[in-house]
Amino acid sequence: MSTDGTVTVPLRDRVATAQRDQDARTVMRLRLGVGIIGVLLPLALPLGNWIAALLDGRTGDDVWPGSMSGAYHTSIRDVFVGSLCALGTFLIIYRFNRMNDVMGTVAGCCALGVALFPTAPGSGADSGQLTASVFHLVFAVGLLTSMAGFCLLMYWAPGIKDRSYVRRPYRVAGVLILVFMALAGAAAVTGVGDDWPVTPLYLCEWLSVWSFGFAWTGAALSLAEDIGRLSRTRAVVGAVLRWLRSLGGLLGRGTSRSRPAV
Repeated sequence: MSTDGTVTVPLRDRVATAQRDQDARTVMRLRLGVGIIGVLLPLALPLGNWIAALLDGRTGDDVWPGSMSGAYHTSIRDVFVGSLCALGTFLIIYRFNRMNDVMGTVAGCCALGVALFPTAPGSGADSGQLTASVFHLVFAVGLLTSMAGFCLLMYWAPGIKDRSYVRRPYRVAGVLILVFMALAGAAAVTGVGDDWPVTPLYLCEWLSVWSFGFAWTGAALSLAEDIGRLSRTRAVVGAVLRWLRSLGGLLGRGTSRSRPAV
């Protein structure tokens, strides 16, 4: 206790508290990073191809690749590879409990494998590209399977079992990923949708990655609420919305003043 009667917290305890807060913020940001990549990547690939087609003066009829992996052979290849490398790194360094650590590391290594071993182009592939494509397929299936396994394991993870609003999205995401994998396999075997502008394979990959991304985003926001960070985010968003409303009001008054009298 200090001379003025206030309680002084020992330096060691203050450092330990700050360390725990830093660890929680790091985990929150890792979760949010994985979620953002999962949510934005399926949309960024066709959007990037469309922008590149406009800049090059092309029609843009081929902005949708046959699969997300097919983006490697389009104008948006660097975004695809970079996103997978970032996702793989996040998953490898993420730590929660033993089983999730293992599953996250497997998923991260598979994501790096998908990025480093591209799928073969649609035609004219040489032997080296075909060999790389085999590795790519193995890593892609391993990535989706481990993503589903990770989500299902998180449903029973310590610290999450008593939070239905966090664990349920993980379980739903894990089940949906497995369902979409089965649908993609069935479409590949039957040839259904081969002539669609957006192939069933891309749709199933898109929805699988979205399921994974939204589950992680929800977990990040839940942790942000637990450590008192979500209120700050809400305050910033609220301030921006108030500024936009005030700006809209000023523009509206300016328009009414400039309108000629009838």
